[in-house]
Amino acid sequence: MDQFLICGLGSLGQHCAAALKEFGVKVLAIEQIEPTSWDIPNLPQLLDGLIVGDCRQDSTLEQANIKHCRAALLVTTSEQANIETALAIRQLNPHTRLIIRSNKENLNQLLSRQLGNFIAYEPTELPASAFALAALGTETLGFFNLEGQWLRVIQGQVSREHPWCHSRRLHELNTRTRRLLVHARGGTSLPQSFHQWQPQETVLPDDTLIYVEIGDSLSGRASQASATPEKRGRRPRGLKKLLSYFWEQLKQQFRQFWQASFQQQVRRVAFACGLTVLLLLFVGTWLLHQSYPGLTFKSAFYGTAILLLGGYGDLFGNLQESAPIPWWLQLFALGTTVAGTVFVGVLYAVMTEALLSSKFQLAKRRPPIPQEGHIIIIGLGRVGQRVAAFLQQLKQSLVGITLNPQANPTLLPDIPVVAGNLAEALSQANLATAKSAVVLTDDEILNLEVALMVRAENPDSHLVIRTAGKRLSQHLMAVLPKTQVLGMYAVAAEVFAGAAFGENIINLFRFNHQTVLVTEYQIEADDTLNGLLLAEVAYGYGFMPLLHQRGANPPTWMPTDDILLAVGDRLTVLATIEGLQRVEVGNRHPQTWQVTVESARTSEALFEAANTIARISGCPLNAARELMKNLPATLDFPLYQHQGERLVRALSKIQAIAHLDSC
Repeated sequence: MDQFLICGLGSLGQHCAAALKEFGVKVLAIEQIEPTSWDIPNLPQLLDGLIVGDCRQDSTLEQANIKHCRAALLVTTSEQANIETALAIRQLNPHTRLIIRSNKENLNQLLSRQLGNFIAYEPTELPASAFALAALGTETLGFFNLEGQWLRVIQGQVSREHPWCHSRRLHELNTRTRRLLVHARGGTSLPQSFHQWQPQETVLPDDTLIYVEIGDSLSGRASQASATPEKRGRRPRGLKKLLSYFWEQLKQQFRQFWQASFQQQVRRVAFACGLTVLLLLFVGTWLLHQSYPGLTFKSAFYGTAILLLGGYGDLFGNLQESAPIPWWLQLFALGTTVAGTVFVGVLYAVMTEALLSSKFQLAKRRPPIPQEGHIIIIGLGRVGQRVAAFLQQLKQSLVGITLNPQANPTLLPDIPVVAGNLAEALSQANLATAKSAVVLTDDEILNLEVALMVRAENPDSHLVIRTAGKRLSQHLMAVLPKTQVLGMYAVAAEVFAGAAFGENIINLFRFNHQTVLVTEYQIEADDTLNGLLLAEVAYGYGFMPLLHQRGANPPTWMPTDDILLAVGDRLTVLATIEGLQRVEVGNRHPQTWQVTVESARTSEALFEAANTIARISGCPLNAARELMKNLPATLDFPLYQHQGERLVRALSKIQAIAHLDSC
């Protein structure tokens, strides 16, 4: 039996041990101090051995029988300890696969070249995309990049107006750029694995479809997906409706301008003062010109400006000598001078404040807090910053909340950040009109408190909560059923466990409360995938092949089921942890369908049908030709249902009649 070693039994280490035990392998662990409490209650019984000691010491590693370990997962909270242990293990066993917890990207690359069979992950980075996509609350389940090409996993419900409704069979949804993963009739729950759909069924209203497609740029797709129907709608027709439409748009733009640019009370007062000064300037100019016809508008304008700047005596001292001044004009002039002293003083103060802040403020001015339709990120630690960066690529409107009043002023400078008291911060972040809230602090109890506050204030928002322990995640899912609860270490542990068996885990996303891993295989001679058709890989192990490359040839996207895997091939798939377990032991789902060929209309059909049967089923060509000589006959070569349905359709196109039966 394969033996695996885990160094460090913190939250991540415990979840890694539990994930590895699901593969049915022997798991040993090293910890400096034996844990007094366990995140996973039955873990001590699952472990095949626990060694208390320093994993960096050769004696401790030899006690763990490191020379017979297939892989070692170094997941202590100290990066230095992890790297030192990796160097020590490589001296004792040059073949053990090393999976370490580290965020030092450059050092990890150097160590990978130096040590070989080495891979490093940072557990706070792995689930970031899953948190971000859950916060979107849209039809997008996953976004990932392969060979510079973006792929998108989409979940959607079919409406009656959808072009596929009543017009497409499920197998017809598969194209060169799209593959169907999951189908569920309206009102039924989603299956837990791929390919659990009937190829000949027709798409109906309220069906749920999940498929992966080759997409455009990440930001362009996300912007299109997040656009509201109002933003995508057409302008109304007719002059009256068009004028009304533009008036409403103008009012909306002014409202947004007022809320976005003048949120601070002082700035609003300054704006009102400026309008008042302009009004007094125009009124005073008109009154002076009307009272003294000899004055030009230019002189009246300058005279009113002098009044506003406090020059009452300077102006009316000269005018009184040449002409009598009406009492009401003197009173207006005095009021104008007093108002000007007040309002112009406010404008001076605002201008001075703006000048000083622009000169001495070193931090970049943050954008204003959005009023609605935004995503609030509570907790701006390493996970929160990664989630914010991912959502910024998706062109989402964000607000960050940090509970540390002494937070770095340069933290995430491109998004508005609110600090301080939690209740006040949520109010300032406009929680009531937010689209989503992502709770990502390191304190699980605080995350629970924030989640309850968010749900009480905005019950319609998409709520995503970060947890570490398995038990709390289960309790939260029961208490808040419409909330997405993601256990950060549970998700990361599946990546570490998959990597321990030699696979390269490229990305991940969440589907139906489980993790789907974007996994790359390099086919080797003793690999359980070697010599299999892609149909056998897909339906036997529950994978979805995305990319296949042979040697130096260009990669093939969405490869067909007919490709026969060989040593040296590179294959990238979507896989669940259950699928990885099956591959490890070569436990494929059984092939339980048979194709019966009844007749062929022409001699050419007989010849082409034999080639088609050999290509799709994988049977020897001579066996296929022998079958076609003795029609009607049943192919003595079991197939998977999707594989058999495809063979029947292919035979029909070349005028050979066949049908599929269960064995």
